[in-house]
Amino acid sequence: MRIGIVGYQGSGKSTVFELLTGVKPDPSKHHVGQVGITVVADERFDKLVALYKPKKETPARIELFDTPGLDRRDQSQNAQRLGIIREATVLAQVVGAFSGGDPVAEVRDFVTDMVLADLQVVNNRVDRLKKDVTKPVPNRVQIQEELDSLLPIAAKLEGGETLHDFKFNEAQEKSTKSFSLLSRKRHLVLLNTTDSNIDAKVVAAVEALGNPVVAGPYGLELEVAALPEEDRAIFAEEMGLGESSRIRVLRAVFELTGYLTFYTCDEKEVHAWLLKQGSNAVEAAGTIHTDLARGFIRADVMSTDDLLRLGSEREVKAAGLHRTEGKDYIVRDGDEIVVKFSV
Repeated sequence: MRIGIVGYQGSGKSTVFELLTGVKPDPSKHHVGQVGITVVADERFDKLVALYKPKKETPARIELFDTPGLDRRDQSQNAQRLGIIREATVLAQVVGAFSGGDPVAEVRDFVTDMVLADLQVVNNRVDRLKKDVTKPVPNRVQIQEELDSLLPIAAKLEGGETLHDFKFNEAQEKSTKSFSLLSRKRHLVLLNTTDSNIDAKVVAAVEALGNPVVAGPYGLELEVAALPEEDRAIFAEEMGLGESSRIRVLRAVFELTGYLTFYTCDEKEVHAWLLKQGSNAVEAAGTIHTDLARGFIRADVMSTDDLLRLGSEREVKAAGLHRTEGKDYIVRDGDEIVVKFSV
């Protein structure tokens, strides 16, 4: 899973990136963006590690892209700056809720920038197709069909609207697959406040635009995170900080994107894997390795809740809670899976 961290200059975007990843912003990458990794906090994973005591432990990880800051005054370069996150699963916009700022206007401006960036990509292709369709080429029918599929999308974007509610048909899905359109992506707002006193009216106003909001004093939390471990809890309590914004942001991302976690466990390694909800056993196998999906035979499945409650795989099997599932089995959050395959 990939998260695109976006925001206008001065919003605190790089502060949020550092808080989530532990990676300090690199000034040399100011104009090209920066990539960082964050480990997903997972109590079940920690308990599985304690149970199996493996030689290797691999928690689930999420990749984050910190984009170059967007320009409020000159939008001409914003489309290019957003290009780095076209492959992101979800966009997390950092909005500064500071003195004199207007978070609602900032979210609306970002939506406009996304629409303009998408319109630029779509129109470039439309213009090319309009030229090609006039040429005496053997695939002119296919060119016309692709052009016809893109024109309604271009019209929607030209009207200043996102593509969240646009119903793509099969031809439109095919013609836009390589575009990774920004305005189709889920959009989370990270409201960056100066302290722990969060204005509920501001949060409600931003939420009314249709995007989930995670509000918190990200800069203050980053300062606390830099303190010696023995001092962090004391300072966090004095400053009125509750649950970590890092945990709240990742939870919101999971809720927004509909991802779940499944596990593979033995004495060699405990590994947490991320998977889109609704995926089947073959797709889960492919997440682990393409060979497992290609040669899939069956999946041995048990719930980690049952495993942790009963204390061992043997006890789970004795209780009749161990199952053999086929390729169409829909994976559940918390499943522990062993894939049987042959290639």
